[in-house]
Amino acid sequence: MGSLVENLLLGYQVAFSAINLLYCFIGVFVGTLIGVLPGIGPAGAIALLLPITYGMAPASAIIMLAGIWYGAQYGGSTTSILINIPGETSTVMTCLDGYQMSRQGRAGPALGIAAIGSFIAGTFGVVILMLVAEPLTKVTLKFGPPEYFSLMVLALTLVTYLARGSMLKAIIMAVLGVCLSLIGIDIISGCSRFTFGIVSLQDGISVIPMCMGLFGVAEILTNLEVSVDVTVFKEKIKGLFPSLKDWKDSIVSIFRGTLIGFFLGILPGGGVAIASFTSYAVEKRFSKHPEKFGTGVIEGVAGPESANNAASTGSFIPLFTLGIPSNVCMALFLGALMIHGLQPGPLLISQYPDVFWGVVVSMYIGNVTLLILNLPLIPMWVRVLRLPYWVLFPLILLFCIMGSYSMNYNTFDVYVMLIFGIIGYLCRKFEYEPAPMILGFILAPMIEKALRQSLLISQGSLSIFFTRSISISCLIIALLILSVSVFTKKRRQAIVKMVDSD
Repeated sequence: MGSLVENLLLGYQVAFSAINLLYCFIGVFVGTLIGVLPGIGPAGAIALLLPITYGMAPASAIIMLAGIWYGAQYGGSTTSILINIPGETSTVMTCLDGYQMSRQGRAGPALGIAAIGSFIAGTFGVVILMLVAEPLTKVTLKFGPPEYFSLMVLALTLVTYLARGSMLKAIIMAVLGVCLSLIGIDIISGCSRFTFGIVSLQDGISVIPMCMGLFGVAEILTNLEVSVDVTVFKEKIKGLFPSLKDWKDSIVSIFRGTLIGFFLGILPGGGVAIASFTSYAVEKRFSKHPEKFGTGVIEGVAGPESANNAASTGSFIPLFTLGIPSNVCMALFLGALMIHGLQPGPLLISQYPDVFWGVVVSMYIGNVTLLILNLPLIPMWVRVLRLPYWVLFPLILLFCIMGSYSMNYNTFDVYVMLIFGIIGYLCRKFEYEPAPMILGFILAPMIEKALRQSLLISQGSLSIFFTRSISISCLIIALLILSVSVFTKKRRQAIVKMVDSD
């Protein structure tokens, strides 16, 4: 316990420095804004803002980016409740009852319980993260190159969870990401690979222009095709603090959603959206009046909103302790940590305790800041929602170009961003998801390094992966995940065929 107290004191020392308090505030403010504005998303925002973090200390950079991630979960509920458009996929379920509450003149209690439930869930998630991360790290210190290889293979099987559509398309995108990661200098021989004589490709493709293109530029191109007519809630919002009856109806839902969200956030592919959907289904199942769900019951807001915030915190556990990203935003965090010279995994907490504990404590601060921000600033968010897309999207494109160029002051990176913007646009048109490609691109160099180190140790024998208990366990789990995913996919297709035939 003494060690925990010392670590927390270190975290407070880092998080409460003036500069990190500022970055924490900027992160949660921008995250809330990103959540309020439909279409951009936390993944796009993190990709856009990564270049800004280059001159920051690693702890400051991760504190700000983390604030964007969990702040977006707060902000997404505002659009869901006021205009029936989810700011994030994780707030889709909030639309069902939140918007109906606003139409009944109860927008205030809906927004209030969403903010308070999010605060409770986020705080709970941070406490569990603090208690679980270090003990789990002690177990993973036994990892060597073979264990890392098998663990990264296990992480790569997450494409089966990241794919909302065709698993085959997800695997194709992951393989494309792996192939793109091979461009550049060979880590063992030092020879150029797949550069085709282009000097700018000697260092490989940078993940930042790639992400900016796939998420930022592609989002702009996609939305240019769509004409959106948004009617913003115009009545004066009052009564933001829930009544005693509202508390009585929603308190159990908040704690149930918190538990569901946190554990689904830890699981590979669980994610905030699935946590929100699951929480809503559970609340409807346990409700004494399930027929009222969708007509404006406060439990339908409290449960999902608590779940998505708890899940956003829980997803940091596999990233910090194992180096496994459980969703596309965590894959971007993995890239951000590596850009700042930090290796996610078992040694992160012991080698960089200031970063880990500083981020953990900043989450406490961020959750309190979000609670303070969200309630009084709701009228301002309503005005932001009236900002037309023809003003917003050119600003995003300008930010993408500036961010890509400022990374190396090389116009080649801007071309890379534009090329991946077109690729991302085509992927959306043909229903190929970019998330598996990002995951494959980021994990492939780590897999290659661990594989080649392992083969050097074993003098070329593959048996090293099957004679070490942790390594073989990871490979078996990876095989099980793939098998379960294939079985689930086939079963779902069989059910669809049965329904169609009926």
